[in-house]
Amino acid sequence: MNWIFKTKLLPHEGIFGLFLLVTWLRLVLAVGPLDRDALIYLVILLVNIAIIGWCWRRETTLRWQVRLWFYPVAMNTVFPLMGSAVLKITAHKFDAQLAALDHLLFGATLSERAQLLATPLLTEVLSFCYLLFFPYLVVSWFYYAKRGLPLQRKLMVGLFTIYGIGFLGYSWVPAGGPHLALADNFTLPLTGWGITRLNAYVVANGSNGVDVFPSLHCAISCFLLFFDRQHARWRHRLYLVPCCGLWFATIYLRYHYFTDVVAGFALATFALWVANHWDRSFCNQPTYN
Repeated sequence: MNWIFKTKLLPHEGIFGLFLLVTWLRLVLAVGPLDRDALIYLVILLVNIAIIGWCWRRETTLRWQVRLWFYPVAMNTVFPLMGSAVLKITAHKFDAQLAALDHLLFGATLSERAQLLATPLLTEVLSFCYLLFFPYLVVSWFYYAKRGLPLQRKLMVGLFTIYGIGFLGYSWVPAGGPHLALADNFTLPLTGWGITRLNAYVVANGSNGVDVFPSLHCAISCFLLFFDRQHARWRHRLYLVPCCGLWFATIYLRYHYFTDVVAGFALATFALWVANHWDRSFCNQPTYN
């Protein structure tokens, strides 16, 4: 990591760029350079390089904003395509292996154990917490953008360090989650009301089918929560309980294995360290016109 800290390349640019490069190379080797997914990854990688170079030539506020906001756009472009791309480069999904780790530790997956707690009210509350991930992330982007370029940069460094490593995890250890791979193991359906149905619809239509290891719901929300603790205590207090509910929901709603959640928290810790370490090494921020 030190070589990234010592260059003008931001840490997340190196890490997310590595994800794009590695995935493109794997696609080229597996299905050839003219495959649709390979071409998409190559275009995103080249646009990424071009934007960074454009900002390096003359650093202005506008160019920095383009450079930073490129990553939410790239992430939302890549994510829905990963189901197609990953299954071209990875032989099978790894639900059996991830479930085996749960069985080794707990005698069953934690999601199966959580059936003992299931009630419609709890399912509704935890579905709300799980859905909260999306507004929490989007509002955070805009909130810290309004707080100024240095803080916005630090946020993006941490978030897209998580996404870069997390997407690499999806590509090397793809899995669908207990609710898909182990559906027959559950003896009690999760029932609720409107929010439960909305959450189930969002997951069914928004997942790419390989987005389990690591849990980015845990990683991103944990990173944001402790980033808020450093920079916006009122937001930390506001989101603390819902975030705890979100973390439990990943297991209770049968979307993740225990290993996914642990990996998500470890990834959030690493990303927070990267953001803080980079911020200290980049403390004298210039003002751009």
